[in-house]
Amino acid sequence: MPRANTARRYGKPSTRSRAERLFAELPQSPVRKPMAASFVHDDPVKDVTELLASVQIKEEASPAQPRRSPRKSIKSTPIMVDDSGTESSDEKDATTAANFADNQSDDGSSRASLEGDECKGTEGSSTPESASSIEETPLRVLMWDDVCPLGDRIVKIAEASYAEVYRVTNERGISIIKVIRLDSPIKAQTKQQIKAGLVDEEPRSEDDVNGELQISEWLADIPGFVVYKEKYVVQGKSTKQLLETHQAFQRRMKRQDPGRAQFYPSPSRYLDDTKFLVVELGDAGTALEDWELADERELWDIFFLEAIALARAEEMAMFEHRDLHEGNLCIKRVRPPRERDAMSSSFFGHSGLDITILDYGLSRAEDLSVDYAKPVAFDLERDLGLFTSTHASQCAVYRQMRSFLLRGDRKCIPAEGHKTPYARGIDGPLSWEVYAPYTNVLWLAYLYAYLVDGFRGTTKKKKTKQRAPNEFERETAEMWKHLDPDADDSVPCFGSAADIVCFAVESGWISAEQLHGASASMLDREDSIIVVSRDDGEADASALRRSPRRRRRGERGVGVHEDDEDDEDE
Repeated sequence: MPRANTARRYGKPSTRSRAERLFAELPQSPVRKPMAASFVHDDPVKDVTELLASVQIKEEASPAQPRRSPRKSIKSTPIMVDDSGTESSDEKDATTAANFADNQSDDGSSRASLEGDECKGTEGSSTPESASSIEETPLRVLMWDDVCPLGDRIVKIAEASYAEVYRVTNERGISIIKVIRLDSPIKAQTKQQIKAGLVDEEPRSEDDVNGELQISEWLADIPGFVVYKEKYVVQGKSTKQLLETHQAFQRRMKRQDPGRAQFYPSPSRYLDDTKFLVVELGDAGTALEDWELADERELWDIFFLEAIALARAEEMAMFEHRDLHEGNLCIKRVRPPRERDAMSSSFFGHSGLDITILDYGLSRAEDLSVDYAKPVAFDLERDLGLFTSTHASQCAVYRQMRSFLLRGDRKCIPAEGHKTPYARGIDGPLSWEVYAPYTNVLWLAYLYAYLVDGFRGTTKKKKTKQRAPNEFERETAEMWKHLDPDADDSVPCFGSAADIVCFAVESGWISAEQLHGASASMLDREDSIIVVSRDDGEADASALRRSPRRRRRGERGVGVHEDDEDDEDE
């Protein structure tokens, strides 16, 4: 779509004296810049995006905290296993990025990034030339008895990209662990397991995980993004607890989807030499798909907290998530809700909720502290099943992203039109390394529709007399016109998450003071809760270590799906 010669302004007129600096003009339909130009920052919303790194809902304004880039002193640490292990990393290869992807199911559709989602890609990576190791010390090697000893509680809660996800609870706190099997032996499937249709997830190597971990480090200090506490290798046979929670999870999934295949090997098949990379994360609550919306205040905060987080990530790392469905956004209550002042136009900041974005398996970002750094970007062209699948609602967004890269406009190519890898688009053969923040807009449009539909369903279930549309829909109707990916070509649309935040500020829904809010959440510190027991049965406190990055910076927590309390005890 051609860019108009004259800029147009949308939203309610502002009476703020700083309007010209804080409020940005909404661009016309997004035009993807050539790669060489994607490094140039000529951002009309810079004044607003500079405020976003420290956003936190506060009832009273407080001075902004000094900002430090999370990129300046953060470099990835390669996976290295002690003498008994087989995984190692050469210094020259320590910068290889991730090939996060999922196996194809028997019907040809791609498998889930989290439970119930069957629309992932399979392989692909790019190597960040600027990344280097800050500390090539071997990862500690633990046994499963160290991760889930008697007295501790472990519950399998999800299956993410190449990883099983567990919640571990003990007297030191709560952690989420992502368990990724490395290239190591396991027992062969039994006849019963073969008959049951078990499909073993392929083991992974160092190159398959470093990219996502690198991105998580770049984004670690932006509120709303996942960071990890520590990573280590776990080796050996399973514990009884691990086997029981794995079986309970599979029974629960079978009840929800009887045709669902089991992709991860049973822990009963682990051998003494079976190795896993375990990434330990903080716990940030419940996945959006498991969250029941209570009132319209939650619609405002969930949507705009995600938009603000993405806007900051665009500014600081040229970030695109590319897979931000309801399973990859977590919700947590951090304070009681409060009523909105009827005299105020601000709708943001009243629900008491906070959000966490997770899973960068398909994401794209780059280190802006290094000139001409090669982006970390998952190559989605390696498996076009991501774009041809129609199993889940978010599959349409994958097609919208690829269509935009090929066409440069909002017209979505149907599933049957995505069968040629590296097809030629407006700028030559398709490349997922290019920076196209409009993909973040597409996922925000998906979130908007999900929230509106979900809230309608909640009010219907509660038999509440809800006027249609509700206040959130009425107030944001103009925004939706420019957010809607199915809008007519004559309708201007947002080009990035930052544009959406600026529209919200101009409309008065979010105040400048809220964007200036203090950043106490950035000062949180969470360390590993996994310690190794000594021979006398006591916990060895010296084994509780911070990751190399955490010794230099602080990190926030992360969460994924809430466990099903009824099924844990099966």
